[in-house]
Formats: sequence, C-alpha cells, structure tokens
Amino acid sequence: MHTWTVDDVAEGERPRLDRYLAARFAGFSRSALQRWIDEGLVQVDGRPAKASQKVAKGQRIRVAVPPPAPEDLVPEPRPLDILYEDADLVLLNKPPGEVVHPAPGHPTGTLVQALLAHCTDLTGVGGRLRPGIVHRLDKDTSGLLLVAKNDRAFRALQEQFKAREVRKAYLALVHGHLREPAGRIEAPIGRDPRSRQRMAVVPGGRPAVTRYRVLRTVGPYTLVLALPVTGRTHQVRVHFAFLGHPVAGDALYGPRRGPFPFPRQFLHAWCLGFRHPSTGEWMQVQAPLPADLRAVLRALVAEERRRG
Repeated sequence: MHTWTVDDVAEGERPRLDRYLAARFAGFSRSALQRWIDEGLVQVDGRPAKASQKVAKGQRIRVAVPPPAPEDLVPEPRPLDILYEDADLVLLNKPPGEVVHPAPGHPTGTLVQALLAHCTDLTGVGGRLRPGIVHRLDKDTSGLLLVAKNDRAFRALQEQFKAREVRKAYLALVHGHLREPAGRIEAPIGRDPRSRQRMAVVPGGRPAVTRYRVLRTVGPYTLVLALPVTGRTHQVRVHFAFLGHPVAGDALYGPRRGPFPFPRQFLHAWCLGFRHPSTGEWMQVQAPLPADLRAVLRALVAEERRRG
C-alpha cells in the first residue's frame, strides 16, 4: 500500500492522474496503471479515482499495488464446454466455480490455463496473463464467455464491447417482487469505499446502465432477464442490490440468510450477440441454464405449488 500527499506538483499545474502515476511508478506500464484505476485500487482524497481526473498539490493519494502475477501460464488440459469455435474465436459455456484467469489465491485451475491447452497458439493474444479474454465473468457466474484466438479478432471484439454494440443477456433470480414488469437501472458504480472487495453505487462512479424484464415470480423471488448496457464489475449484482432486490444466493451483496438455500448466486450469462470479427455477420448464441440452477427453480416451483 502506497499513501502520500501530493507535493511534487508545481503550483498551478494539474496533470492527469494516469500521467502523474506513470511518472511516480516508472517500473509499471501505462496499461497496468490503467487497470489499477479501473479496479478501484487508486483513491484520491478517499474516493475511487478516474484516469482523466486532474491532480493538485495537497491531495491525498492511495494506491494498493496488487501482488505480482505469475510469470508464465502453464497449459492444463481438461474438457471445455465449447458452443462455437472457428479460426477467430471460441464461445464457451463457463461452469460455476471456475475462475477465468489467474489471480491472487487462484494461480492454477483457471479457464485461461485450460484454453491454452486447447488453443496452442493463444499465448500473448491480447495480453500475456489473460490471453484471448475479451470480457470476464465472476467465479460463481455461469454462462457465455467469448474468447479471441488472434490479435485481429481480439481488437475487433474489444472495440465492439467498448462501443456497447455487444448484446448481453443474463438470467437472474432476485429477492422479492419487482413493482414494474420492465425497467432501467441507471446508477454509477465504483469501488465501495468501505470494502475493496465490493463494488457499490457511489457518487463519481463510472456510468452504468442495466435494463431488465420480469419473466415470472417464483415464491418470494422474481426471475428476471437482465440486459446490461455497460460492463462494470459486478454490475448486475450491484444494480439489483441497489434496487433492494439482490441476486438470490449472492453472499457478497445479498442477505446472509434467506428463505431458501442456494448453491451459489443465481446468475447466468444466457445470451450473447455480436458481429463476427472477420465476416461482420451478426451472431447470437445462447447457453442453457445449468443443472444446479434448474434444480433450484424446480424446487421453488414445487414449494409454491405445495403451499397453494
């Protein structure tokens, strides 16, 4: 952890935060510093920072430098649930409980390491430690994950995500009954100032928009189709918790105990639509709801019927 009061900026100068940090942390790349900012590891005067904000003398800056990642990723052959694959991309159905890429506490057994065994030429595509990974899913979220197999496809798909052209749809079971059959949640998301492990709706956070549609009520819960327009960390989970309807089984943002035991958070990346990076053809792929979540729905419906 690095904490200091800015005293190395001349009066009247207001450099951008990312440039200021690049000068102070000369041993790290600009992309690494940008990632620290995006992940909420940099605070200015106690608030999550933005790369473009200006730095002034007297401000208090705090940087939580993450531990170094492993130098090499070792391929780990194991089965993958591949829904589509060609020379440019792979569409996977990620199982719950699997971490996408190595991180502190998860140096092995990740999806990236299985992908390296499946795609032997994937190393270095889009980044050494996250090869081919265009977007991410939380460990306990199942469903569709899009992986690029070459740099050209990676850049093209990444641009679609940045331009918000990719259509994402999640199936989520949330606590309580929503008042409206459809709605739009627009609330900025940033690192929770009280806990670095959590995100929250905070003033000055990054703009975040989630649309949703109610599919059905099941006992004390509601099954919704969540359509995130932006792609902030934990966005669907944070937005529904902000509404007062947290995702069922979510130990981080929901109640510790509920009327029904859940094996994990009930969140599944069900549908993904995008343009193929080579042909421009619109593709839309769906991943069926996994067995553990289907079993939850069956049990809830059975209990609802039993109670009449």
